[in-house]
Amino acid sequence: MRKTVFILALLLLAACERSVDVKVQEEINPGVYPDKVVLGSSLALEGHASYLGTQTLHGALSYINHINDQGGIHDRRIEVVAYDDSYDPPECLINTQKLIIDDKIFALFCYVGTPTTVKILPLVDDARIPLLGMFTGANALRKPFNRYVINIRPSYYQETKEAVRHMVKDLGITRIAVFYQYDAFGFDGLTGTELALKEFDLEPVARGSYTRGSLDVQEGVQKIKYSGAQAVFMIGTSGPCIKFMEQMGKEGAHPVFYTVSFMGARQFAQELGNDNSLVIMSQVVPPFSEDHDLSHSEAASYIRLMKQYYPDETPNLVGLEGFFNARILVEGLRRSGRELNREKFIEAVESMDKYEIAPGITVSYGNQDHQGMDKVYFTRFRDGRFELIRDWAALKGSIKP
Repeated sequence: MRKTVFILALLLLAACERSVDVKVQEEINPGVYPDKVVLGSSLALEGHASYLGTQTLHGALSYINHINDQGGIHDRRIEVVAYDDSYDPPECLINTQKLIIDDKIFALFCYVGTPTTVKILPLVDDARIPLLGMFTGANALRKPFNRYVINIRPSYYQETKEAVRHMVKDLGITRIAVFYQYDAFGFDGLTGTELALKEFDLEPVARGSYTRGSLDVQEGVQKIKYSGAQAVFMIGTSGPCIKFMEQMGKEGAHPVFYTVSFMGARQFAQELGNDNSLVIMSQVVPPFSEDHDLSHSEAASYIRLMKQYYPDETPNLVGLEGFFNARILVEGLRRSGRELNREKFIEAVESMDKYEIAPGITVSYGNQDHQGMDKVYFTRFRDGRFELIRDWAALKGSIKP
């Protein structure tokens, strides 16, 4: 009897050890299954920033759906679990914890916003999980270098640096103020502008801010309206920035208004309506217009797939950025091979050298370089939409005294 009990105990112990081995094996390579790989995203799908989140996600999914319809990558379909965070950092943190712990996803993908994405960096480090393709140019996602963070777009520092250069050298503007969202996003744009101005021995003539999620811009207006600013750099979302512009006009101030790419050009243009101010916006993907022949455009594939998978939506630059994110994701998965894991995926992305994601658009990475694109484009608002600036000198006639 004792011998039987002893044997049963050994068998039970062996079974327990096998179950532990299976559990550990599952957690070593989360999100990777024989027939699919699962990614997770937290972004604004509701609230004032929902346009950015929805279009980023749909742009990415238009390409992912296309790849899945072709059989996936190495016989695996790509799935994206997406949660709404309404551009709220604590909610983004909760969603990310759920994605990593409960959903056991392979990588984080297509996050939107600086305050939200910066909030999850400690989780990225702890989990050693890839974070790819963020709709933000935050410097904190670039320095210090993080092996698991893969940026595709240029930084806000690059956008504001180029904008200052054009203002000073091409338009002769030296008095620049900054109106910014009082959080990590706004601080990033403010710092980038200050650093860019410093190269010309200049500094902002005024600084004004507003609280994220509010439309109370009066403090910013009061600080900037009497500064004599020839241009105002707006680092914020469309609603508060448009209200700021309106209030400045009522105060008799008509500077050149500039904003970084986070705004979302199509939505911003719709909200601007018939505003006749000179409004300049930087872009990190090539601007396109459906009024022209797009057969050889950088955006041609994106537009075609959006019309196939999201026929009720209008292609836009936010969606194009999401599409480019998906292009890098898919190529990274392809280069990783069938024996996919997180480390192989990082190495696969780092192996990309002048990889073409669209006609004439290439990205390059390295083991100490995790930003794929560097070119900044500029557009101006005219006739209800933003169009590419081809001649900066021609803008001088639109500057109001």
